[in-house]
Amino acid sequence: MTLLDVKKLRITYGGVVAVDDVDLTLDAGAVVGLIGPNGAGKTSMIDALTGYTTASGGSVVFDGHDITKLRAYKRARLGLGRTFQSVELFDDLSVEDNLMVASERVGVGRSIRDLFLPHTKPDRTHIDWALGLCGLADVSAENPAALSHGRRKLVGVARALASRPKLVLLDEPAAGLDTDESQALGRQLRELPAVGVTVLLVDHDMGLVLSVCDDVYVLDFGRLIAHGTPAEIRASDAVIAAYLGARHAEEQRAT
Repeated sequence: MTLLDVKKLRITYGGVVAVDDVDLTLDAGAVVGLIGPNGAGKTSMIDALTGYTTASGGSVVFDGHDITKLRAYKRARLGLGRTFQSVELFDDLSVEDNLMVASERVGVGRSIRDLFLPHTKPDRTHIDWALGLCGLADVSAENPAALSHGRRKLVGVARALASRPKLVLLDEPAAGLDTDESQALGRQLRELPAVGVTVLLVDHDMGLVLSVCDDVYVLDFGRLIAHGTPAEIRASDAVIAAYLGARHAEEQRAT
């Protein structure tokens, strides 16, 4: 079943075209990669899909809902989660409380409940699930500032999962991780579809993306230049040229 259907998405900043009429489709239960050189438009794409940037053209349909014009918080309530490249955490709160904040859905009903039942215990089901999935249960009481960079990145992933989204968009979750941490992250990402979470992974770690993804899209200068299985992407001349340059691509083919 198609969970996310993007048609002719276009993003401009003044006269600069960051994303140029890109089509993208994600099926429920898949782990899909979005890669490309620096400046290819990957983060702009995530920002537009999650409502942090307004698209100048195209359409976005998520789980049967046209969300093209929806604000970011409304997309999140429909089950669209994300992480950010920078580790945006509350360092004065514990890891557990960081997830608690992310899992709360504030609305009129919740405000009234808190007014009359201020001591109601929050539902920890999704929080404990996200902590366990990301291997953070042992540091749930620690503040993020006391953790290594790798584990702080995992807190960001766990926080995005704490609301149990249908789709999570991960923007460079492996940045700054060592090889072991990156491999551990890959194993955790492969577990997500089994618990009902579809993944769109953006990362510069090609080994990670090509080892965990079912399907991969490749952007270059805002345009979609390739789409296929990891094996097809590895063999794509267009992808090799985008990353290495046309000259190096020709040399690689010659060898």
